[in-house]
Amino acid sequence: MVDRIACPWLIRNFVDKEAEFLFVPAEKVVEVAKREEAIPFDALGVELGHHGERVSFDAIIEKYGLRDPALLELAKIVRGADTANRTLTPESHGLFAIACGFRQISRDDFDNMKQQFPVYTALYAYCKRKLSKESLS
Repeated sequence: MVDRIACPWLIRNFVDKEAEFLFVPAEKVVEVAKREEAIPFDALGVELGHHGERVSFDAIIEKYGLRDPALLELAKIVRGADTANRTLTPESHGLFAIACGFRQISRDDFDNMKQQFPVYTALYAYCKRKLSKESLS
């Protein structure tokens, strides 16, 4: 659930600012991706999906060689929020709760993206500040 919005935020901000997203039922992802010549993500059995403890957000970071330390820190938060390991970071459980709440109040996935993108931008800024403080200590 978290990756469904976290991944589009990551893609738009660090991979392709002009990316367009299609949201389809899980069982249709591969079929629609082939037909539309799209890159599927966050679905079973796709390259940019979950692999072990790693989530789709991690897969995108790895595929596109993103090395920004704050982004890697954000990836830990997302990983914890998008798996059963919500204690991975202190922030993970909160992000999970926020994602659940936005899912309840959003009209659709596009509305959810519009509403949640500032959350990920703020978390990214938080990670940058956290890492800069850690490097000073």
